[in-house]
Formats: sequence, C-alpha cells, structure tokens
Amino acid sequence: MEASIKVSGLTKYFDSFLAVDHVSFDVEAGEIFGFLGPNGAGKTTTLRMLTNLTRPTEGSATILGMDTVRDTLAVKGVVGIVPEASNVFFELTTRANLTFTGALYGMRKKDVAVRADELIRLFDLEEHRDKKSMELSMGLRRRLTIAMSLMHGPRVVFLDEPTSGLDVESARLIRDIVQDLHHDGVTVFITTHNMEEANQLCHRIAVIDHGVLIAVDTPERLKQAATESQSIEVAFDRDLSDEDEKGLSRLPCVSEVRPMGDKYHLVTSDPPCVLEAIYPFIGERGLKTVSLNTFGPSLEDVFVMLTAKTKEVAAHE
Repeated sequence: MEASIKVSGLTKYFDSFLAVDHVSFDVEAGEIFGFLGPNGAGKTTTLRMLTNLTRPTEGSATILGMDTVRDTLAVKGVVGIVPEASNVFFELTTRANLTFTGALYGMRKKDVAVRADELIRLFDLEEHRDKKSMELSMGLRRRLTIAMSLMHGPRVVFLDEPTSGLDVESARLIRDIVQDLHHDGVTVFITTHNMEEANQLCHRIAVIDHGVLIAVDTPERLKQAATESQSIEVAFDRDLSDEDEKGLSRLPCVSEVRPMGDKYHLVTSDPPCVLEAIYPFIGERGLKTVSLNTFGPSLEDVFVMLTAKTKEVAAHE
C-alpha cells in the first residue's frame, strides 16, 4: 500500500540541543498510526515539523507526495490538525465555529452549511449547536475542535492527545470517530500517552525517546518482545500476611510480585510454571481464590521496557 506520510532523516536542533535525531518512518494510506514517547521525547517537535509549524534542521517529510516545507499551502488543503489544547473561538457558537472554519478553507457557502450540519450530528452536538463555545464543557470543546479539523474533508488527520482529560463518553465517541475515519480511507496520526487507547486503535506504533526512534511495529508484535512481562493475576478471599506475600514471591518462575488493589500480579516469563506452583501454595495456606487470570505483556510493559533500555544506553554513554 502507498504511504501517505514519508519521513526521512527528520532532525531538529534548538541551538545545541538535539530534540529529534534523524527520524525516518512511513505511514500507510488509511492507517491509524500511533506516535508514543515520554514527556520531552520529541513527539510534539516531530508533529510540529510534519504540520509545518516548525521547520526541520535536516531531513524531509512528504504528505501525499507533497513536501511539507516547499508545498505548504497544498499540504494544508489535505490535512486536518487537532492540537492538544482545543482551539475553538470562544465567542462563536458551535455551528459558527464550523462554518467559519469552512470559509477559511475556501469552501462554497452551500457546502459549508451542509458539512457543518453533518459534523454536528456526527459528534452529537445537536443540542449545543447554538451555544457559544465558552459555555461548553471541555469534552464538548474537544469534540468541536476535532469536527473543525474535518470540515474540509482532509485525507490525513493529525491528533495530538485526542482524549486527554476527557470524560468516558467523549473519549469513546472520539475513538469511534477515529475508527470511522479509517473506514473512510483517511490516514490518522495520533500522539498519545494512553497506552490502552493506542493498543485498541492503532495498526502500528512508533516509540520515540530522547529524540531517537526506538521501535516501529504493530502493538501485538511489540508485545511479543516483552515475554518476560507476562503475569498471573490472583485475588484471594482474605488479606495476605507479610509471610504469605513473601511466599508468593518465592514461588518458582516468579520474578516480581505487584500488589494491585485487592489483587496480586505475579510477573513471570513462564505462566504455566507459576500456575503449577500456585495451587499447592493456596492449599498449604488455607486460602481460596476469588479470581485467577493470566495476562500477556501489555503495551505499557513494552513502553517501559523500551524507554528503560534507552536510559541505560544514555547513562552508559
């Protein structure tokens, strides 16, 4: 499949500080692509270069074959950008924000009206269409911000932390909209701190740390690289004594015991080995299990593993 976004050696210095270090990757047409990294890793700087808000020091990027620096106006016509902070016009109503955005993109007046009404329905904003944006909750403003970015029917959409700080209903609606965009063939580029969201939504994920791209792959293949982070989750019918907890940590093949609420996570690279040992332990201690589940490594485990490795390399250097 042809790539919608091509990034080659993208580099950014701020004076002598290297914020993004020769990053290269492709995003396929219609793909939901996640861009993850800790704070200060280079995510926002990379996003700003891709959307031409910051010029690269070296390297290049193209969107639908157009250079992000040389073809600025043409790129803006096919791209939708959703910043982390909602950028609505507070004195305008919901509908007026949409129609004004359409006018900025040079859309015909008739098309603007039809598209605005369509997006108001899509984002469940009907009862708020005539309210000024200053009257809207943070979740509603976020919905409106994303709707504004879609007014001109972009073929590539950049979402910076799209569900950060939102209520459950708004976050779910936005995830549904992202899936709808994918089904319509739109390429979606998401930066996020929400590991579960990235795991659910993204076809592939790139991880950046200290300005260096350290992994690009599907969530499932990335998780296969962290087999040592599998776990057994168990809950008992009573609180464990200190001696019981020590007994759990001494079970064969358990590398770590993590108390989590009313449960215990037994971290292991060999779940069958732990399961074989835990049943005699339960019987000897007079315990009963309320629940017992096995889990593969999570995307969060992978993220922690990968970024820990870059910290070790940086400390060594």
